[in-house]
Formats: sequence, structure tokens, C-alpha cells
Amino acid sequence: MTGNRAAREASDGLKKALSRAFEPFGVFFRGFLDEPRMVGSVIPSSQVTIDAMLQQVDWQRCKLFVEYGPGVGTFCPHILDRLPPGGELLVIDTNPRFIEFLEKTIDDPRFHAVLGSAADIEAFVRKLGYSHADYVLSGLPISTLPAGVAEQIVEATYRALAQGGAFMTYQFRPKARELTQATFDRVTKGFVLRNIPPCLLTWGWKERA
Repeated sequence: MTGNRAAREASDGLKKALSRAFEPFGVFFRGFLDEPRMVGSVIPSSQVTIDAMLQQVDWQRCKLFVEYGPGVGTFCPHILDRLPPGGELLVIDTNPRFIEFLEKTIDDPRFHAVLGSAADIEAFVRKLGYSHADYVLSGLPISTLPAGVAEQIVEATYRALAQGGAFMTYQFRPKARELTQATFDRVTKGFVLRNIPPCLLTWGWKERA
């Protein structure tokens, strides 16, 4: 009896561990089904993409980092690990499923998740007590957003950024890069092959006050 009980407890523990491990993928996939136009891929970004995207950030001067479309928080722990003392992370998503999951799983006073549109970034930044954001990262599928929305987001992002800040995108199509080039003062580019699918990386820098 003791052996059977131990086996059942071990089995239950394994099931719970597997459930916790695969929960983010399930939430991510359900979020894609909810709003396919607002989720760029059914597979979260690779570690290679995360490292490449964040390597150009001057973390010592970063007080407020903003992310659009965080999904299940693939980038969030990596951003929080890099932030200096006093730095904060604000994430914005239109999907309540993702916001609920993030608030449940990320226990960090520097983390703030809001339900809303990235086009309203200026209001969200002010509400948090800042005049500007230092960096903005976006995984939103710019090419599939409703007409005019992508342009509104990119323009609002430029206004919301501090001088010297950057708007960073990782995309599978070139539209985000094209809009960034049309709006920002300077652009740097990258490409990650080791991602599913491979993606274009773009950093749009705001150099004017």
C-alpha cells in the first residue's frame, strides 16, 4: 500500500510539474486563437532572438522599458534581469488572457501589466509617473494590424521615447522596418535565422529631443 501511495504521489507530482511547464504554451496558443491578427506566431521567440534583440540596450540608463504584445512573457524575465536598480517594466497587451497570466506568474514590484492598445503608450507612461520611456520593444504583427493602427503605434512610440531611446521590433515581414525607417532618426538592422520562423530585427533610434 505504501509503495502504491508513493507511486501515485510521484505520478501526481509529475503531472503537476508538466502542467506548469506547458501552461505558457497553452495560454500562448489560446491567445493566438483569440486574436490571430494580434499575435505574430504560435511559437514564442527563441533565446537567440531575445539575446540579439536586447543586446543594444544601454541598461544602466534604462529607467522605463516598455513592451508591446508580451504574450506569455517570453522576454519579461530577461528584461527584468537586466534592468538596473530602480528600473521598471511596463507591458501592454489587448488580450486579457495574456494580462491575467502575466499578473499571476510574474511576482516583481518592478513589473506592470496593462490591458490596452500600444497606440495609447503616452497615457500609460504618464500614469506610471514617467514623462518618457527609454526603450520600447514590440512583437506585435505590424503587417496584419487593421489599417492605420500600425502607423498610429509607431508615431505614438516616437513621441513617447526619450532622446537616445529606441523602438525595437522583431518581425517576419518588412512592414515594421519600413515604418520605423520612415519615422525614426536612425535605424540599425539585424536578422536571426535561428528562430521559427526566422525574423528581421530593427532598432529605430530617436536622436532629437
